[in-house]
Amino acid sequence: MNDTKKKPQKLKARLPRGFVDRSAADIRAVNEMTAKIREVYEHYGFDPVETPLFEYTDALGKFLPDADRPNEGVFSLQDDDEQWMSLRYDLTAPLARHVAENFNDIQLPYRTYRAGYVFRNEKPGPGRFRQFMQFDADTVGAPGVQADAEMCMMMADTLEALGIKRGDYVIRVNNRKVLDGVLEAIGLGGDDKVAQRLNVLRAIDKLDKFGPEGVALLLGPGRKDESGDFTKGAGLDQSQIHKVLFFVGIKDYAESAAQLAELVAGTSNGGEGVEELNFIGSLVTSAGYDSTRIKIDPSVVRGLEYYTGPVYEAELLFDVTNEKGEKVVFGSVGGGGRYDGLVSRFMGQPVPATGFSIGVSRLMTALKNLGKLGQSEVIEPVLVTVMDGDVDAMGRYQRITQELRAAGIRAEMYQGNWKKFGNQLKYADRRGCPVAIIQGGDERAQGVVQIKDLIEGKRLSGEIEDNASWREARVAQETVPEGDLVAKVKEILAAQAEDRKRASNA
Repeated sequence: MNDTKKKPQKLKARLPRGFVDRSAADIRAVNEMTAKIREVYEHYGFDPVETPLFEYTDALGKFLPDADRPNEGVFSLQDDDEQWMSLRYDLTAPLARHVAENFNDIQLPYRTYRAGYVFRNEKPGPGRFRQFMQFDADTVGAPGVQADAEMCMMMADTLEALGIKRGDYVIRVNNRKVLDGVLEAIGLGGDDKVAQRLNVLRAIDKLDKFGPEGVALLLGPGRKDESGDFTKGAGLDQSQIHKVLFFVGIKDYAESAAQLAELVAGTSNGGEGVEELNFIGSLVTSAGYDSTRIKIDPSVVRGLEYYTGPVYEAELLFDVTNEKGEKVVFGSVGGGGRYDGLVSRFMGQPVPATGFSIGVSRLMTALKNLGKLGQSEVIEPVLVTVMDGDVDAMGRYQRITQELRAAGIRAEMYQGNWKKFGNQLKYADRRGCPVAIIQGGDERAQGVVQIKDLIEGKRLSGEIEDNASWREARVAQETVPEGDLVAKVKEILAAQAEDRKRASNA
């Protein structure tokens, strides 16, 4: 019998499906973008709030399944008191819980924003992740649709602050009351028609993808796609389909408003919804936002569950190239609407609310396509090299590093194996450090430091062919008194910045 112990297997490093690691460049791009969004929100008088990643599952909304283990659509676990908790699905339901729990301490209307990750327990795919960031703004306690109009204006201002010019975006606005009125007018009102109404809404939501003909099939008997898969339709007759397609096909709201009002006349919500749309249109026009920026568009369908009034969507209109090399319109990067019932679930009394959510990752992709993001220069740190490892020498190197930092210069002291000096310069080269600081025993005795311009040195190294010439030239390296260190480093960094500027303008 062989008693030799088996060598333990190495743990395999693997990223969970549907999740991604973020690089420094991506993190900086997101920070740059969210800072601009935050500035607009603050300018409108909104304040930040933060809710935890976990909420009790029953607080997340009625769209969650009622099951022994509620993990369809969300990631859930059971606490030690046997209560189910889930990673938040969006940022709206947690806000509703926060407002209800702190209702007596909150000043209404409550105008707030927050950014954070949300989680979906869904099958991942290309461009579809289980964790992604949203950036929301909400007004709670404002019943008038002027609050919805302001949200649309703030969305427009946010996109422009991010560098998306007019004509490259539009904020599209509809109203769930109008949509409910149309459905009621064609005989789909009442609790017994809930499933059929949802099928109609899902069909309408495919308008951009399948066009009116495809939606007509989904509203009627059903649609077979190119692969032969069949999707069962909502089962409407031709008269019903015609009325729905008229509604979602409205291109000029002003011209069709009278016909729409006639279509929903006599329904419980339809007329009110039309009036609200007209009011929003009037408000945004008075504020200087024409229909190329904020447009009444009955084809917008959002929030099949909790939206109760106006709904709005931010859509980018420019073309991008997809992974197949095809030119496609970028499409939606965020949206929202009025959700007067969400806070009320906790309160037992009406609490009006409206808000929107920006999909940060998707919008970041759009901004990169436009060249509006990641343009800010990130200068790698000045490297303070280490020639001696005794306590006194290390203290001096650390002091030099801190002096550079105190002067606003990004700097680091080499933390690897200092005994192989060549490795330090290789590290600086791979890292892209602009400058290296060198002080050995001789320099220390003289009270000087060597400053090596690594960018200029790399450029000139290609112009000098032999080592003798290199040693003789002392390329891009100067010796200065310790007291002049900071000023000289600033001078070199400024010269490098000017070179980059000239190169970019060439």
